[in-house]
Amino acid sequence: MQTYQGSCHCGAVRFQIETDFPELTMCDCSICRRKNALMVKVHETQFQLIAGAEALTEYQFHTKTARHFFCKVCGIYPFHRKRVTPDHLGINVHCLEGFDPEGIPQRQAVGAAML
Repeated sequence: MQTYQGSCHCGAVRFQIETDFPELTMCDCSICRRKNALMVKVHETQFQLIAGAEALTEYQFHTKTARHFFCKVCGIYPFHRKRVTPDHLGINVHCLEGFDPEGIPQRQAVGAAML
């Protein structure tokens, strides 16, 4: 397991994750397609919000199970609580400091077909 620090663009939201990066995912659902995030899935015990709870705003749609979080200041999407596995978070790896996704397998998740 590796530990990574992450943040939104302005730095108001800061977090830490632990992961071994088994794979990265892109999702084809309506929101993920628009935000074009590349994500790693981590269990909630491997995620720590360090700062910025008050700077987060939440967006939900469809079944209102998944919880998509955005920074109120800069608008960046750093993570979301997953719909199918709500004890996991999808972390936007582009928000991680010093992270290079090269060489990590990428999987296309099929979210658009979920009912």
